[in-house]
Amino acid sequence: MPGANSSSLTPKFFILNGIPGLEAVHIWISLPFCFMYIIAILGNSGLIYLINHEEALHRPMYYFLALLSFTDVTLSTTTVPNMLCIFWFNLKEIDFNACLAQMFFVHMLTGMESGVLMLMALDRYVAICYPLHYSTILTNPVIAKASLATILRGMMLIIPFTFLTKRLPYCRGNFIPHTYCDHMSVAKVSCGNFKINSIYGLMVALFIGVFDICCISLSYTMILRAVVSLSSADARHKAFSTCTSHICAIVITYVPAFFTFFTHRFGGHSIPHHIHIIVANLYLLLPPTMNPIVYGVKTKQIREGVVKFLLGDKVVLTQDK
Repeated sequence: MPGANSSSLTPKFFILNGIPGLEAVHIWISLPFCFMYIIAILGNSGLIYLINHEEALHRPMYYFLALLSFTDVTLSTTTVPNMLCIFWFNLKEIDFNACLAQMFFVHMLTGMESGVLMLMALDRYVAICYPLHYSTILTNPVIAKASLATILRGMMLIIPFTFLTKRLPYCRGNFIPHTYCDHMSVAKVSCGNFKINSIYGLMVALFIGVFDICCISLSYTMILRAVVSLSSADARHKAFSTCTSHICAIVITYVPAFFTFFTHRFGGHSIPHHIHIIVANLYLLLPPTMNPIVYGVKTKQIREGVVKFLLGDKVVLTQDK
């Protein structure tokens, strides 16, 4: 086998084939992905800068948004530059350990993004249901501990992926029909029994997904009850409008995630493989691209912050929860 160590059956490198069946149009496919990546980097970096420099945005909601933006920048950078090298320069080789590292960061960061969305839902719950205690409940130490717990959860659950994948023998070849090193795409190249990988991957996906979605659903159930109980229509509209950006971010993140997850496991023979690969890339790139746009359009304080940044100190940012 090319690039393989015959004694350990561990390849020195893998070959990422990009999008199988669409090699002739890789250049054209790369253009929208490149455009989305540029928007993701500029938009999320701009949000981080704005939240860091505007004192009016030093609030729990925006701290979590900054963490989401950092996650999005890191996640898209983990995969897109490598994908563009495949499409533009036909640089398909990736070192075995680099592949494992990419696999770890992709899955850790996607789990972290889900966790941050959950924290943002809890933030909206406290802001709407306990507005008078908002600043005393969500203190900076609480925010820091919650963020750290989300990061550590992702790391601890994904670390076993690396060891489970590294232990497998790779005697079938080293060609991966993907644009990046996804856990199951790498495991399926093995000639060994990767059932443990599949079971553990399913358990982690269900644990993170079900736990976070249950917390988000419970938060919004309580928010809806609190909003409906308000006597004024304007008050109801104002209270729920603070959640619209977050709801859009949830839809943008979870819809392609569930499509990728379920079709990969239950619809593999009915959906063309290149569709799986394209959706898997959109799953990693669409949220980082759309989140800063959604929050920029729908969040008044972000819009005012952008205007203030462009016009100087002529604009006073609105303070609210």
